[in-house]
Amino acid sequence: MSQLFSLHVGIDLGTANLLLYVKGRGIVAREPSVVALDRNAGKVLAVGSEALKMLGKTPSHIVAVRPLRDGVIANYDVTLTMLRHFLRLVSKLRRPTATICVPAGVTSVERRAVREAALAAGASRAWLIEEPVAAALGAGIDMTRPGGTMVVDLGGGTTDIAVLSMGSAVVSESVRVAGDRLDEAISRMLRRSHNLMVGEQTAESLKIELGSAVPVAQTRQMEVRGRDLVNGLPRTVLVGSQEVQEALSEPIAAILEAVRGVLERTPPELAADLLDQGVVLTGGGALLSGLDELLHQATGLPVRVADDPITCVALGTGLADPRNL
Repeated sequence: MSQLFSLHVGIDLGTANLLLYVKGRGIVAREPSVVALDRNAGKVLAVGSEALKMLGKTPSHIVAVRPLRDGVIANYDVTLTMLRHFLRLVSKLRRPTATICVPAGVTSVERRAVREAALAAGASRAWLIEEPVAAALGAGIDMTRPGGTMVVDLGGGTTDIAVLSMGSAVVSESVRVAGDRLDEAISRMLRRSHNLMVGEQTAESLKIELGSAVPVAQTRQMEVRGRDLVNGLPRTVLVGSQEVQEALSEPIAAILEAVRGVLERTPPELAADLLDQGVVLTGGGALLSGLDELLHQATGLPVRVADDPITCVALGTGLADPRNL
């Protein structure tokens, strides 16, 4: 592929994070999918991690926006701004070609929006690849053999599940239950149990520090700061790991149900292969403690977490040959 294109990038256009891969250089950008805008001046103030710091902390004329929702473009203009910023990091002189991931099962309108945004942002040509296929490539799975492998990619907006064989998905499903929904479940628990309102980043920190898919033997606690819903004043509460695990159980159950649904639709011969090949977990959600154990209990299949689950999709978009897309 390096002979075919002088500069080709792979883009993991995620709801929570955008990762950019350049062949020969590896991951060159890994930033939150957030853009900060000054509505009065009509200009971009920050993109990525600097914009994330402003989320929920800005005056009325400045807004920090997540332009993607549930794995697809929710704000075309802001997505265009974000893509243009990151493509310029790669090259200010040449228009690169790009392969971009999309959730499994997106509509033709959503696919066209992603391709048009990439072209308008500066790509000379753009190809799309489904996230489970990209995740499998990035995880080092042999995509050429005629045998079944299941990939479960837990991103920020969607969980993409697919049984793959000979380079493509035989059965797939994308459910809009993933990292963001886990954060929302934690926020609801805090409002219900502690009368405490917290922001997105606080809920995510709780998920990372105390989150688990299975009950934990040793209870841990974490101080959480937010706004009291009764008197409106700032307050600190202690939150235990058991509370967080119980809050996460509902969205995790929805993900397990989707996995079982894909298995039920899998052809028998490929289903038999899964007893040997098992399930590969990718995406940031794969790092949730105990998720691999719970998935094994629910399916009876061997489950493993990819070596670097967060970068699998980005690596896969860069490794995919556009001539096969």
